[in-house]
Amino acid sequence: MSATPIISAPIDVVSTVEAATPPQLPPHRSHDPANNLKRTDPFQFGSRFLEEGDNVFEFNAWDHVEPDDEYKAFAEVQYAKQRECPASDFDKLRFNADPVKWWNVFYKNNTANFFKDRKWLRQEFPILAEVTQKDAGKKVVLEVGAGAGNTAFPLIRNNENEELMVHACDFSKEAVKVMRESEYYDTNFMTADVWDVSAIPSEENDSLPPGLTEGSVDVVILIFIFSALSPQEWGRALHNIYRVLKPGGRVLFRDYGRGDLAQVRFKKNRYLDENFYARGDGTRVYFFDRDQLEEMWGRWTPEKGLQEPSTLEAAAGSDATQATAKDDGAFDVVRLAIDRRLVVNRQMKLKMYRCWIQGHFTKRE
Repeated sequence: MSATPIISAPIDVVSTVEAATPPQLPPHRSHDPANNLKRTDPFQFGSRFLEEGDNVFEFNAWDHVEPDDEYKAFAEVQYAKQRECPASDFDKLRFNADPVKWWNVFYKNNTANFFKDRKWLRQEFPILAEVTQKDAGKKVVLEVGAGAGNTAFPLIRNNENEELMVHACDFSKEAVKVMRESEYYDTNFMTADVWDVSAIPSEENDSLPPGLTEGSVDVVILIFIFSALSPQEWGRALHNIYRVLKPGGRVLFRDYGRGDLAQVRFKKNRYLDENFYARGDGTRVYFFDRDQLEEMWGRWTPEKGLQEPSTLEAAAGSDATQATAKDDGAFDVVRLAIDRRLVVNRQMKLKMYRCWIQGHFTKRE
């Protein structure tokens, strides 16, 4: 549920991206000519700026690069084409009716070696370094949509806290199987279980992860998870996350941003709904707007629930809405930022504009 399938970009998208000229910053700092890495040491994400005079193909990636107006206009044309040729009603039904089936197939077809460990998480979310410190005390971390364990395993490999427990959950039984069969699976600090974050309580199941109770988790990790849910499932997911978190508990969030190349290059018969698509392997993906996420996390309450997605998007961005979000929501929006990156294929001379949104939320005391 957490993986990012690789999709080849159609020729028209490739040519447009290649033609786009990324804005370049005026030179504002010097670099060591003998070691011109344009980065801090140790490396910090967000520190490599594209400046005037730089060769865009010198490095594999540049941070905080906005696409130019030509590329943005092209993206809007692509979105219009996607709406004109949506997925058929039959495909919409089969992709939405049983999404776990497609993720099970995905993990059957891809071994654990397909996925890269997210070694950057401790840097991007310092709380993960804190809970793994030697004297941190009893800490419970819940990763939702743990996939092949590429967040959980690096976390426990760097752990010095004897009282840490990581609950790595995914609604794909195949993903859980991959984790449990890994050489890094250490039940002293980790347990992997099947769990659907959007589950509805029933007589047999209270919708919380196995082995966890209300108010028992210090940190919830959500990396590319909400995008795999349909908008109709977001409210139930928020409710389950709220229930399992301790007061003051943290939510670490990262997902796809609107305008990401992955969205622009979708072709016909993949459009399920606005900003919501089916990949070629049947898995689903949604692309978020920052204001939409601020509205979602800032205003949701157990009593009022979540507004309809269309209402969320229409309301997002107004001063009155932001004030309400700050005062009334069950979560505090500590930080929510857009992460733009220009990824470069140096051999083929291709430029790929990526966009993610990263957030840090806390459950109100």
